[in-house]
Amino acid sequence: MRFIILPPVVMVFTAVLMVALHKYAPIGHLWQSPYRWDGIVLLVLGLGVAQWHARLFKRLNTNIDTFGEPDTLTTEGLFSVSRNPMYLGFVIALTGLAILLGSVSPFLGVIGFALLANHWYIPYEERRMLEKFGRQYLEYRARVRRWL
Repeated sequence: MRFIILPPVVMVFTAVLMVALHKYAPIGHLWQSPYRWDGIVLLVLGLGVAQWHARLFKRLNTNIDTFGEPDTLTTEGLFSVSRNPMYLGFVIALTGLAILLGSVSPFLGVIGFALLANHWYIPYEERRMLEKFGRQYLEYRARVRRWL
């Protein structure tokens, strides 16, 4: 049953919820085409960032499971400027979807996902990283911001 709460599953659920909010409870319309299509750029960029770092974990043969034991303190790729580039990618993608949809209500999903990541997933992962890597993780955390 644990797979239900993994971040990619929550991200997809959030995207579906955002579409439903837009369709059934739209709050104002922010912009019309062609400006809404700019959201595609962010959607693709965000998914690309998340996928790039998922592949990086695979290449480094390190655990990607949020609730699994961390194997490696990864500092390559965007991990050199953000401790959470995959979550950042998800938030960028969801923001792109909200822009593409064009109403205010989908942004509630973006905010909800960002808050969930920032206050539940990330603190859990940070505790695990601190337990596993100690001083090395503290030094990394001191020089690299949580988001950007």
